[in-house]
Amino acid sequence: MADQLEFRRAIRDALDEELARDERVVFFGEDVAKPGGVFAATPGLYDAHGEARVFDTPISELAITGAAFGAAVCGLRPVIEIMFADFLPLAMDGMVNQAAKYWYLSNEQAPAPIVVRSAYGAGGRFGAIHSQSPAPWFQGVPGLKIVAPSNPADAKALLKAAIRDDNPVLFLEHKRLYSIKGAPGAADEVATIGAAKVVRAGGDLTVAAVATSVHHALAAAETLAAEGIELEVVDLRTLRPLDVPAVVGSVGRTNRLLVVEEGPLTGGWAGELVARVSEEALGELDDVWRLATDDTPVPYSPPLEDAFLPGTDAIVASVRARLGVAAASE
Repeated sequence: MADQLEFRRAIRDALDEELARDERVVFFGEDVAKPGGVFAATPGLYDAHGEARVFDTPISELAITGAAFGAAVCGLRPVIEIMFADFLPLAMDGMVNQAAKYWYLSNEQAPAPIVVRSAYGAGGRFGAIHSQSPAPWFQGVPGLKIVAPSNPADAKALLKAAIRDDNPVLFLEHKRLYSIKGAPGAADEVATIGAAKVVRAGGDLTVAAVATSVHHALAAAETLAAEGIELEVVDLRTLRPLDVPAVVGSVGRTNRLLVVEEGPLTGGWAGELVARVSEEALGELDDVWRLATDDTPVPYSPPLEDAFLPGTDAIVASVRARLGVAAASE
């Protein structure tokens, strides 16, 4: 359809518009300029804005992040790409010990406006070292925001918001979303970081998720609706800060909460959300639980990877088991 926007195009458009809007914005990383990005998310930016503002770097995540921090404290607004989020540990010092602390250490006098874009997630047969979900590695870092959109309109609006933010934002793009299409949203929309959305109303159970898990939750909701179980799906959109009030508000309508996380159960952001909601809405909760991956690396084998992920079938099975409801055909 002519009015549909592809996710990767949404990323490209947000970068293009922000580069045009603010001359302080620069964009760099591995193969992002002339090649247009390994996931074809940044074509044409080099030609449109020139090599001084869009350029390729050596293969050194540590150097890329260090350069971004130096550029930010000198008055620029850098956007960098770490090609695979699995390699964010190589950029950890610049993000955690420098950028995220700078506003605090400067007595709130100097910002560090850096956006770290990175592709993440499993399901693409990339193997254990290129398929991880790194949000929990950064969840406990004050001063750092974490964004993970599920659709093209949000990807564009949230990336624009991240670029305009005066402090560092980790912007996570799930690899399996790059080719999806959706409504484009308002052309000049700038989203609010930290605000969740209810993307499906329902009265029996709240399901909170981000990125691809939102699509799985919506598909599960359709299956279960045919059986008389109505799920309310909350797209968190941001993992730091978590929009706890939005989830608490939903739980007030459903009295049950399932949090779906593509990542290991131990130490995940789902556990944090469950704890926060339990603290604030314990009297309203009849049940609360998490659905995540096993505490193992991501398998490479396609059948094993599919079984490993908390997809649509896993959500449906988990809800049925928890509610004590048999499948319609049983």
